[in-house]
Amino acid sequence: MQLSEFDFDLPEDLIALRPAVPRDTARLLVSKPNHGIEDAIVSALPTYLRSGDVLIFNDTRTLAASLRATRAQRGPVGGPVSVDINLHQRVDGARWKAFVRPAKRVALGDVLTFHDDFQAEVSGLGEAGEVTLTFSKSGVDLDQAIAKFGSMPLPPYIARKRAVDAQDAQDYQTVYARAEGSVATPTAGLHFTPNLLKSLDEAGIESHWVTLHVGAGTFLPVKVDNIQDHVMHSETYEVSAQTAVAVARAKAEGRRVIAVGTTSLRTLESIVDQDGQITYGGGDTSIFITPGYRFTVVDGLITNFHLPKSTLLMLVGALIGMEALRDVYRHAIDARYRFYSYGDASLLWKAPTS
Repeated sequence: MQLSEFDFDLPEDLIALRPAVPRDTARLLVSKPNHGIEDAIVSALPTYLRSGDVLIFNDTRTLAASLRATRAQRGPVGGPVSVDINLHQRVDGARWKAFVRPAKRVALGDVLTFHDDFQAEVSGLGEAGEVTLTFSKSGVDLDQAIAKFGSMPLPPYIARKRAVDAQDAQDYQTVYARAEGSVATPTAGLHFTPNLLKSLDEAGIESHWVTLHVGAGTFLPVKVDNIQDHVMHSETYEVSAQTAVAVARAKAEGRRVIAVGTTSLRTLESIVDQDGQITYGGGDTSIFITPGYRFTVVDGLITNFHLPKSTLLMLVGALIGMEALRDVYRHAIDARYRFYSYGDASLLWKAPTS
């Protein structure tokens, strides 16, 4: 398929710069095959599900992965320069892969200073501004330094319009975040509150958790005309035996499995072995889901509204079909839903297979 099939025009004022307050008062677009589109709010979600449904959440916790550093003066002229660092994938206890801007300001061997006792050496160079950083701290000490000197890695379409502030430290984190390691938040989960989780439980809807540490690579723009030529970055996941058993049991009993967010969906579709059995444990996934993909586990998806030409939009098109994708986004724009990370949500059901 061609990249142009996933393009659309979005009015600038529909990009949300702050989330709804409370979180579950965000709007919810519901789309089900042969049932059209319905407008609702997130707090009404239990009425659109049924007892025995299984919701799968991603419990990753987002790091303060956006950092400002100073590169020392080179040679007898010039002076120190500032660079922006966005961590995107942990390599080991002391090393991270990161994107640096402006990329031309750093070279192999440069030392970047975040604070007097907190530095990193550029120990590797990749493409498109990617570097490998070896920090002066490691393990828990490094995590604490990142938390102290970093800020929430808001997407560029928000950061370009306003500064990151203290409120984002709360807003850009799910209420159930547990396993620290992401550099972008699984934003569908931002709509859930303790009250909504309680309402789901009281309605007989099961909630289970997976962990996928979201890397910034997931959100990199697709730059090839033929989408099959795009290469996804790898991300690390962990699925407990309890969650795997719950999902397997639901599928065996004909109950529906709904992913909360594209990261949960990608994790679920990555834990099926060649015999169709649900597995558990940890690993890396670079699964790229595009139209034509046959879903093994997921029946529905709760997700926000995504960027044009993004891999996330392609995933949604694979789940609900391209005609439904166009209808959903046309309706969302006409009805003035709020888009992207701090925007509104949708509940989308898988298209019937032929």
